[in-house]
Amino acid sequence: MREHGVGRGDRVAILANNSVAWLIADFGILYAGGVVVPMFATTADDQIRYILADSEAKLVFVDDAKCAAHVRAAVPSAPPIVAFEDDALRQAQDDNDGFAALVRAGSALGRDEATLAGYRDGIGADDLAVLIYTSGTTGQPKGVMLSHRNLVSNTINAFDPATSAQHEGQVALSVLPFAHIFEHANALGYLYNHLIHYVTTPERLLEDLKVVRPNFVAFVPRIFERVIAGIIGKARDAGGLRAKLVPWAIDVGSAYERAARDGGLSPLLRLKHALAHKLVLSKIRATLGLDRLEYFVSGSAPLHRDTALALAAMGLDILEGYGLTETSPTVSVNHPADNELGTVGTPVKHVEVKIADDGEVLVKGANVMLGYYKLPREEQPFTADGWFQTGDIGAFDARGHLVITDRKKELFKSSGGKWISPSRIETAIKRSIYVGQVMAFGANRPHPAVLVAPNWDLIRKELDLPADTTTGAMSVDPRVRALVIREVAANTAELAPYERIQRVAILPRDLTVEDGELSPTLKVKRRVVEQRYAALIEAAYAENLRAREYPRDDNDRT
Repeated sequence: MREHGVGRGDRVAILANNSVAWLIADFGILYAGGVVVPMFATTADDQIRYILADSEAKLVFVDDAKCAAHVRAAVPSAPPIVAFEDDALRQAQDDNDGFAALVRAGSALGRDEATLAGYRDGIGADDLAVLIYTSGTTGQPKGVMLSHRNLVSNTINAFDPATSAQHEGQVALSVLPFAHIFEHANALGYLYNHLIHYVTTPERLLEDLKVVRPNFVAFVPRIFERVIAGIIGKARDAGGLRAKLVPWAIDVGSAYERAARDGGLSPLLRLKHALAHKLVLSKIRATLGLDRLEYFVSGSAPLHRDTALALAAMGLDILEGYGLTETSPTVSVNHPADNELGTVGTPVKHVEVKIADDGEVLVKGANVMLGYYKLPREEQPFTADGWFQTGDIGAFDARGHLVITDRKKELFKSSGGKWISPSRIETAIKRSIYVGQVMAFGANRPHPAVLVAPNWDLIRKELDLPADTTTGAMSVDPRVRALVIREVAANTAELAPYERIQRVAILPRDLTVEDGELSPTLKVKRRVVEQRYAALIEAAYAENLRAREYPRDDNDRT
């Protein structure tokens, strides 16, 4: 890296999918005293242009020659590009641009210990290590400056074997993109204690779980929800008794886990659970390749307690945590011996958390970023006495566990004057196996509403629709609409009356990163979606719910 012209403080971008080469490049940049600029492989062209220009990157790593050509076409002014994996490049004798050539050049230089020590000793703990750009759901992304101290302190404290049940020799499966701070930090933590395997594509996940049989995996909540939906979907595909038995067993197991934690285990529930466990629940772990799993970790988005209970019923424990890109990322996490479902645990060592008067979560510690790149002091999110303002609303429960309720900027007020949390509504609805994506809205409206992209494949099977039925046709099918509305009503029944959904609009297709509706971290760009589907939203609010022509049942109050 140094021979390639990368000096101390120089920015180097990585725009690629997960691979071993990604990690080698990452550590190479850090050891050289450079600054890693991680970018998602799905980053849009305009964002690539912005990030490369704003960071003033001197070098870019990409997946292959095709990706290199794409970046060069999208950003003619891009710095030199190095491709990680490409058969043609790897095998070519005159390869001067590929990753293999860079490695060969480094090997040819030999190992000068004095020179390497000089590089190492020239790096300060508070030097910039990673410049990671936020997703930019409301505008241009901001560059989050993370120092070596930020990353090292968070790795040591979050992965401390004394408190996290991490220990040498565990096998970890890395699933999330390394460009996401959650997995970027996890990769450091995995290597601190574990042997790490990585999944290159989501389609390989179930196959790789069975091969690797990990002790430890970190997911985002949507993956857990899809795992449950997949288990039930496969049972229904099998038909017969299994189609009814598996969903029944998961429901019984969830009820048992809830009662065991909250009190009220009845003899009948104990009996039903024993039967469900023997017939179904005890077999799921091995079927998924999770027989050695010690626990899952969940982060990046809220995990509904019912989702965790369903997996606990299968013998799969989830430790939910909380953090932000700006905090490297871990702020708090549950522990195996103190796992309070529905919370994000207690602050990790050497991280302080307090709640401001308006409910905002404030954080202070060695994990907190240096600041936003190139932003003036008055635009930095810190209080006068140095607390980082997370923008999240939360509170501590009676046992000192942190509970996050929503993003401060995403809360909206109904025309009746009630503040409403869209995240609370969305997390409740996403428990349904028939719901793929959901976005709640309703500022200045009499009641909230949701846009829903169903789980198209599962609904086709449930309603026995032809396999080639398009999502657009399904979105206006009365049977599909009736099923989705019933699911929304059932999963929001526990919310306060002013939070319950009174209008449902079904999207004609999934929201995507490519169409600018999701950020690279799969967060919904609310402003974009509301503008794009304004007509659909208005039609939902204009609907006369008493004049429906499709079936409803006694539980349908939407």
